[in-house]
Amino acid sequence: MSVFESLRNLREALRFAYDALRVNKVRTFLTALGMVIGTGSVILVATIALTSRGYVLGQIEGVGANMIYAYHEGDDSVTGSGSISDALTLQDLRAIRDSVPHLSAVAAIILGRDSVLIDHREREVTLIGTDPDFRIVRNLKVLAGRFFDEQDVDRRNKVGLVTENLAEALFPNGWVGGKKIKIHGLQFYVIGVFKEGAQTFGQSEITRETVMLPISVMTYFTGSPVVNQIYASADQAQNVPEVTRAILQVLTARHRSSAVYRVENLAEILAAAGNIATALSLVLLLVSAIALIISGIGIMNIMLVTVTERTREIGLRMALGAGRRAIRMQFLTEALFISLAGGMVGIVFGISLPLSVRYFVTELYIPISVPSILIAFLVSCLIGVVFGIIPAERASRLNPTEALRYE
Repeated sequence: MSVFESLRNLREALRFAYDALRVNKVRTFLTALGMVIGTGSVILVATIALTSRGYVLGQIEGVGANMIYAYHEGDDSVTGSGSISDALTLQDLRAIRDSVPHLSAVAAIILGRDSVLIDHREREVTLIGTDPDFRIVRNLKVLAGRFFDEQDVDRRNKVGLVTENLAEALFPNGWVGGKKIKIHGLQFYVIGVFKEGAQTFGQSEITRETVMLPISVMTYFTGSPVVNQIYASADQAQNVPEVTRAILQVLTARHRSSAVYRVENLAEILAAAGNIATALSLVLLLVSAIALIISGIGIMNIMLVTVTERTREIGLRMALGAGRRAIRMQFLTEALFISLAGGMVGIVFGISLPLSVRYFVTELYIPISVPSILIAFLVSCLIGVVFGIIPAERASRLNPTEALRYE
């Protein structure tokens, strides 16, 4: 068969398919609706998976880029008794800063509590003494004013920053420079308002109502160089494991062999979050695949009914010289037409919904998955062919004489 004859047969098959489907508009629409839902679901699932994965990983990374944290866990001796020499100190901080390579920032924190007068009532707040580098390590955002610097730490300046929630309670009319709060009986200038780069919902050392002070001031209050935790940030993501090991080596070398220290990073959390997001995406895609298969079965059932209804038409076409190949092509084209029409509408629906959400929620980036669009289109074609083969084959194998006598 020549190329010209093949194109002519294909054109005739398309024309017959279009005319047949146009006669039964409602049936065609309801049959294609399953493909609309199935293909639309594939794109929406991929979009939701990419968006949620990006959001979750962004929130974790927002806690601190390449962050590493170290703390004293306890003592592995039989008695379990620790020593003051086992605790992390400012000397450990300096040793890490001086000897560990690939560091972009390192800071220690000292935690405390105090009561602050808010609206004529005392309210307990969290105190955090730390270094200027803590802003870098924890990805803190200064909303107003400034962060304290090395000069504030060296001079033990009575300055501090407050969280956004605490600022709203302390200064209902808005924060301005020169505002003061009393901490441990001393007046402190509030030099800025800050918040975390990503919300931790009170699960980190920073609570909703926190005052951040220079670490030298906190050591004055505690009377000890002991710190609760040491934070560090690697200069590059690939250096995080090396820096983690180096910090642990420094700490174990400076303290008793029985002391146990934990030096951890966010790499495992990021990997676990990525694996969970991937698993959920696969589950949702499986559900979408089931919807597509069900819609394919619907197409096959309708086409089988169509073959039965049009038995006399098939017999007449065969009597007029149409071959089995032409009959098979006609019904296969009808199934493919329904599948593709529903698939294209589903693709448009699957794209338009995320785009409309992106238009109204500008701060949330919703990516459109191009591979999912291509996959949805190819699956639509595949379902039309696979589930249209049986009806098309049945139509092509009808006996012309018996088909003409069919009532």
